[in-house]
Amino acid sequence: MDKHSLTLMILNGKGAGNITLRDAIETLRKEGAPIEVRVTWEYGDGERYVREAVDLKATTVVAGGGDGTINEIATALAGLDAAQRPVLGIIPLGTANDFATSAGIPEEMENAVRLAIVGKATPIDLARVNQSRYFINMATGGFGARITTETPARLKSALGGVSYFIHGLTRMDTLKADSCELSGPDFHWQGDALVIGIGNGRQAGGGQRLCPAALINDGKLELSIVTSKEILPTLLNSVIGGDDENPNIIRASLPWLEITAPHEMTFNLDGEPLSGTAFRIEVLPGVISCRLPPSCELLA
Repeated sequence: MDKHSLTLMILNGKGAGNITLRDAIETLRKEGAPIEVRVTWEYGDGERYVREAVDLKATTVVAGGGDGTINEIATALAGLDAAQRPVLGIIPLGTANDFATSAGIPEEMENAVRLAIVGKATPIDLARVNQSRYFINMATGGFGARITTETPARLKSALGGVSYFIHGLTRMDTLKADSCELSGPDFHWQGDALVIGIGNGRQAGGGQRLCPAALINDGKLELSIVTSKEILPTLLNSVIGGDDENPNIIRASLPWLEITAPHEMTFNLDGEPLSGTAFRIEVLPGVISCRLPPSCELLA
């Protein structure tokens, strides 16, 4: 193990007390890996720690948390000059860990830490929204976005990813479509969408595989639009294994797309909300590097 390559590990405060994670860090330190740990308390801490990582000349920045934490760190990395940009490592410590699960990041802490620090670095895409916001995994709109935003923290703590689905069942009375128009290269659709998924990764909302063919290094986003009013079977199919040929789902693969609506819509970017009436979403190919397992299904 390279004793001179510093790793700055940025942990979401909610997961910082994980005993098996502490043990794993101590094990790698004994093997000679220099690891500095920082803990976030509020939004903005992640970006500040990434700047500190550059000052420390860290070669790897590890995001320890859920999709929101990974989003914050990846966004901060994308804003750096390429010559000084550390590699991203991931440790799944969140509720759903949708991106980490899709990418095949180990759940066992020592394996996850080892991969995050010494795994092979691979260039991956990010998606940029309206020139200022980013997502590494998925943007979701419509009913799915509302459920992700509204699911109570206690339910998420108790049940993990399936909490989104269970909460969705209790809110079927709020089911309504968003009237909108989507366009991209050789693609145009206008109508009422119950759920919109724009995937760099494959799943969101605690395991819903909205974009089952998405790849994170192909320079494209996978678009999925659920148009059917029979949303319950559609979501059930996605939870229990995927229904890639569902006729009520419109799919496309695009390097960019624009979305307009006559009313305000909200998209969750890796769980972080963004509201508006117009969105331009584009891929930034290979803009950051990430340490991923050799068997990662998200790589082309």
